[in-house]
Amino acid sequence: MDDAIGMLLRLAAREDLDDLLDVQQEGAQRALAHIFPQDAYPFPRDEILARWALEIADPGIEAYVIEQEGRVSGFAATRGDELLHFGTAVDTWGTGLAVAAHDEILDRLAAAGVSLARLRVFAENHRAIRFYEKLGWQQTAARTRTSFPPHPVLLGYERPC
Repeated sequence: MDDAIGMLLRLAAREDLDDLLDVQQEGAQRALAHIFPQDAYPFPRDEILARWALEIADPGIEAYVIEQEGRVSGFAATRGDELLHFGTAVDTWGTGLAVAAHDEILDRLAAAGVSLARLRVFAENHRAIRFYEKLGWQQTAARTRTSFPPHPVLLGYERPC
């Protein structure tokens, strides 16, 4: 583990939900509009809010906010060996924040005894696929569909911690 542990991530609390959702919504609308056209499939804020509230309360899930300069600049959640959610604020894209937060997440998973981490990413989310592959994630044969309409395909990825 490196000295960055604990520098960016902190456990999310219910009080973080509005800020967390603002970050997630802006990023999703920017990066996923070709997958979820906003006129037909607007960001499901109420459903995502309810999911985050359940995940924050779930002892089997580590839900985090990424803090930078005193503000919520991203989010992440893990369950066991799986990275469930990860994203950073649009205004931080390209700054290295996502790489630093990603590395801290993997350090935390490794510290919890995980040797091989998993995640799922939309097949048409080319930006995220480039990011994860650059950081050593390998595509697996796993394929699922999201529960959110229009139910696009999610690709499985894995990477040693």
